[in-house]
Amino acid sequence: MLFSVILVTNYNREQSELILKSLIDTNININISIFYEKQDPYKTIRNLTYHIGNVGVDLKGKNQNRQDIDIAAFTYNDAKYIRKEMQVNNEDLYFLYIYVSTFSTDEKELEYLLNKIEGILQSKGMQTIRAYFRQEQGFKAILPLMENSIDVKEAAKRNVLTSGLLATYPFISSAIFDETGIFIGTNIYNNSLVFIDRYDKNKYKNANICIFGTSGAGKSFYTKLLILRCRLLGIEQYIIDPEREYNKLCKNLNGLLLKLGHSSDSYINIFDIRKESLEEGEEGYLANKISKLIGFFNLIFGNINEEERALLEEKLIEVYKLKGITFDDNSLFKKENGKINIKPVFKDTYDMPILEDFYNILNDSRTKTFKTKLIPFVKGSLKFFNNYTNVIIDNKLIVADIYELGEENLKYAMWVCIDLFWDLIKKDRNIKKAIYLDEIWRLIGVTSNKDVASFIYKIFKTIRKYGGSGVAITQDVSDLFSLEDGTYGRSILNNSEIKTFFSLEEENIKVLEKYSNLSEKEKIEIKSLKRGECLMFVGGEHILTNIEAAEFEKEIIEGRK
Repeated sequence: MLFSVILVTNYNREQSELILKSLIDTNININISIFYEKQDPYKTIRNLTYHIGNVGVDLKGKNQNRQDIDIAAFTYNDAKYIRKEMQVNNEDLYFLYIYVSTFSTDEKELEYLLNKIEGILQSKGMQTIRAYFRQEQGFKAILPLMENSIDVKEAAKRNVLTSGLLATYPFISSAIFDETGIFIGTNIYNNSLVFIDRYDKNKYKNANICIFGTSGAGKSFYTKLLILRCRLLGIEQYIIDPEREYNKLCKNLNGLLLKLGHSSDSYINIFDIRKESLEEGEEGYLANKISKLIGFFNLIFGNINEEERALLEEKLIEVYKLKGITFDDNSLFKKENGKINIKPVFKDTYDMPILEDFYNILNDSRTKTFKTKLIPFVKGSLKFFNNYTNVIIDNKLIVADIYELGEENLKYAMWVCIDLFWDLIKKDRNIKKAIYLDEIWRLIGVTSNKDVASFIYKIFKTIRKYGGSGVAITQDVSDLFSLEDGTYGRSILNNSEIKTFFSLEEENIKVLEKYSNLSEKEKIEIKSLKRGECLMFVGGEHILTNIEAAEFEKEIIEGRK
């Protein structure tokens, strides 16, 4: 292994930025040593005063040439400035030494790296020399031995005040390495590995993720990679799939494919009240369900007014009452001879009403419009909503394929599946789980309504306490912020500790700029990202990342395996 050391011998008089940042952010193999030697303030001021007096006398002399006078005046003003800062602003004087080494097994490559390092340092106003005939001393200065030899000190010594030391702060490389995290990729600037454990409650406020990017930018591949790696860790995962993108992955990972649509024989009863919908100790099964159903019927009936809302609630109470279910939670447990069993058994889907039962009680003039709008769901093209649940949930990976419903009807199936998944998430707080909402704009955008958007926001706000993670995925950023002046889109963005931006169009970047703290540089970076590259906001870190996967992972994700 060949080593070489560069000595930094001078700097700009004043620094407005971190002088080592450009060097640390590169992917060159480097070691940097910085020595600070604090000087005795009393002795320093005494020496400065002596120097100022002597030089002041020289400046008054007439027997010096112009160059000598300029140099003397320069040192005279410098000494006065340093003395003033030490006496007035309580600054200290330090001697500063910076050494940079690089290494390689190839001599030509080593020369190339040295030239590159020198170019970076010089572009930041630093002067450098190579440690010719002092390489051994320079190498020892780089090692963690606190050995700063006089042979290299004399060449690298530079005085600096306390305020100037700020420019040498070295710990500025963006790196995310959570010891219990999963591998995401590499930092584009310095090739450091990016490992993220979104479930680390000590480090992150929540485990939620936002994934934005245009079609073909890599967001779907990244999402599938997360699902694959979380599957290996045994994390429960529920995916809403409106574009039929996850079927192959589900099959390869032995997940449960829940297909809803005209040709499917899988059904979910929207009127199901599940035992998991409330935690132990909570009360109000029917009240909780009715508030959710009002959001669902809002999607069908359009934005209803307060009077219609009250009427809808009245009819929902009535249809459950026909099945013996009331606001008394005991009514949801099966009885024998009029008594609840010693070991209570919660009623199943066949003890619940279905959509047709609700349709049949809408007989008065006030509910005529409701009944008309429900015809497709009971007798028409969407009658698969009018069935008892026949799906057995016995898998930690469930993909809800709702592609068959078409553009206009996707939101209904998305609501039904999210309602089911949310109940499963609340089942056990000690188990890690995640829900992935692809094309989330359909539920919180202008095509949705306040009730549904509030339900989705509630998931992102409270899922942390159930050990869960909400993942919002979309390519239509503008649609995400289209409802209520972006209130719900902004709430979900703000409640996501991890934000991942793949390449976006100019229009979407402008929308995003209104709701996030993107810098000018980051806006340019997002626009110019290549496929598979993204800008990640992870807690307080902003880091450009190249998503990486092994070949066997690509085979699983792309369905080649």
